[in-house]
Amino acid sequence: MAVPLQEQAFTKSQCVTGLRAAVGILEKWAASSEQACRILRISRSTYTRARQRDPEWAVTLDADQMQRISFVLNIHTALRLVFDNPENVYGFPSMANDNEFFNGRSPLEIMAQGDMISLYETFRRIDVLRGAQW
Repeated sequence: MAVPLQEQAFTKSQCVTGLRAAVGILEKWAASSEQACRILRISRSTYTRARQRDPEWAVTLDADQMQRISFVLNIHTALRLVFDNPENVYGFPSMANDNEFFNGRSPLEIMAQGDMISLYETFRRIDVLRGAQW
């Protein structure tokens, strides 16, 4: 018998902190606002409010949105472990990639398709680069 997954309740503070971190990373990756909204599954107004850094602002996000934030943060961590220079850490996601999965598209283009599978598979392909260093 399958056991349903229980939704984890996140505080508004956790949601705001995670969202602002992810939006900041996506901006450094040179993601457009449209790409960022599709990757994080948020509205344009939520994206704009997150960028404004109003200390009074609060937001509630669902588990799917928080998982997307987690993928962005983990991709960023993997890139920081793989690359030493900031140009590669922040430039890699917007660079065309000729590896089989990307087929000439950038990781940002793949992630911005908006589905969780594209985000997960992009994370997986980038995370595996860490293994090449050992």
